[in-house]
Amino acid sequence: MDAETIRRLEPELDNFLGKFLYCFGNEVATLTATYLRGQLSELERKNVERIALRSQISPRTLQEFLASYVWDHERLRTTLQQIVANEHANPNSVGIIDETSFVKKGDKTPGVQRQHCGAVGKQDNCVVTVHLSYTTEDFHCLVDEKLFLPESWSEDRERCRAAKIPEDVIYRSKSDLALEIYHRTRANGIQFQWLTFDEWYGAKPQYLSALFHAGQNYVGEVHCGHRVWIKRPRVANRSYPKKGRRNSRKTPRLAAGEPKSITVKTCFLEQAVFTKQSWQQWHVKDTQKGPKVVEVKHSLVYPQDENHLPMRAHHLLIVRDVMSSEIKYFLANAPENTSAGTLLKVAYSRWRVERCFEDDKKYIGMDHFEGRGYPGLIRHLLLSAVSLLFLSRVRKQLQESYPEITVSQVREAMSALVQSWWMPALSAAALIENTAFRIQYYQRRNAQARKGHTKTRYKKLASMGIDINQTQRCCWDDD
Repeated sequence: MDAETIRRLEPELDNFLGKFLYCFGNEVATLTATYLRGQLSELERKNVERIALRSQISPRTLQEFLASYVWDHERLRTTLQQIVANEHANPNSVGIIDETSFVKKGDKTPGVQRQHCGAVGKQDNCVVTVHLSYTTEDFHCLVDEKLFLPESWSEDRERCRAAKIPEDVIYRSKSDLALEIYHRTRANGIQFQWLTFDEWYGAKPQYLSALFHAGQNYVGEVHCGHRVWIKRPRVANRSYPKKGRRNSRKTPRLAAGEPKSITVKTCFLEQAVFTKQSWQQWHVKDTQKGPKVVEVKHSLVYPQDENHLPMRAHHLLIVRDVMSSEIKYFLANAPENTSAGTLLKVAYSRWRVERCFEDDKKYIGMDHFEGRGYPGLIRHLLLSAVSLLFLSRVRKQLQESYPEITVSQVREAMSALVQSWWMPALSAAALIENTAFRIQYYQRRNAQARKGHTKTRYKKLASMGIDINQTQRCCWDDD
């Protein structure tokens, strides 16, 4: 990335912000631009106070902009989703459901309580939000979110009113929140060829059934205790027994004598369809550490639904990492002729939502919210998603000329550009030139490091008898 490319980002940002102007009045539009530029700036802590002081406006004004100014943040969300739907549509798009958490002290931030906090890997005082990411081969961003409101909050409506939480925002399971944002995003035009999620969501039969009835293809990780049948059992309509008598109401139940479901781990260890099947090696993706290779066993099974009845046929993939020997289990409701390579490509795309969270927290300040009101929190999360969308779009545009470009480097370039607006001309030019030089240096160094890591990984795989050039590479079935 050279200095001239950095300078061209200024009109690029203005054009991007122009797509959202109709969501605001003039004053609010100005504050929105101030907030987004603050998120893209060099500030280490990007809370309201520091963004305001850096922009030479009253912190109180920016606090009220988030908390109480009249502007349509729902329309902002819709606009973001429509931009993604219209300008980043892809026949192999993947939606990724995941949650993230923010460590928070005190008890006033909406939804805060002591619960599992993924950010620190243990129980802590935190806020949890559920997100949906949209990804393609060369692009990823966050498109929707929901606050997880714990039961302790939901049952205390006085506390909710103090935090300005609407009456219709109540406790709902994270899988229900995931379905809600999925349907809202689809209604705004975003189409997902595939959906994927981790084993916490894959463990919910109701969630899987809802996606099936929505016509959504998915590949989801499940835990080793998830129950399935190798062969579809017979189902009969049998009456409920009631106090020694037969009830006239009938319900589908397993037919008499049909076997019980078994766990996917038992399938792997004991069922002939897997024990007699050889491992198939697949080159899943290329990482910064070199190629990732896994071994797979694959067959059709019939998962148990929430009523303990068989669902329609699913693919069960038992996947073993050749480096760590870790075993994972994935279920997919895709058509029976879908290749294992395509299913693995979807399953191993989950890293992209983690990258979205990392970039949004580390470079934009998604977890720097310090307010005590629900509207301010939701608006902050939305504006953070808008900032990430801008960085992701610029990165995609520059990838052809700068293959090593990253979101963090685009943010660094934007930071230099924002700083230069308040500097004398010569100092501003020097800052941009130095930033361009530093980005180019790290791009070269990263490319060299990846080349070295890849060479080492090739040698390690070769010592295990794996020729990466002869290993099947995951690709889409229509490629």
